[in-house]
Amino acid sequence: MTRVLLFGRLSDIAGWRERAIEPEPASLSVLHQTIATLDPILGEALTGPGVQAAVNRILVRGDVALDRGSEVAFMPPMSGG
Repeated sequence: MTRVLLFGRLSDIAGWRERAIEPEPASLSVLHQTIATLDPILGEALTGPGVQAAVNRILVRGDVALDRGSEVAFMPPMSGG
């Protein structure tokens, strides 16, 4: 199972913070497509400006392969001072 974590406004949009996705997607892009199919509004939010993804606690850019049991976190843009 792939463990998906949402932070900030993304969890507000989805109505959940953590969810297991099965069957396990082979890549980040397949995971995104799966989420967008289940929740089109969340799927659109994940493509918004500044949204970042971390796979197994490492920030990634673009599409990456997912291993069995991967943890994927989606984070909205951060601000602060």
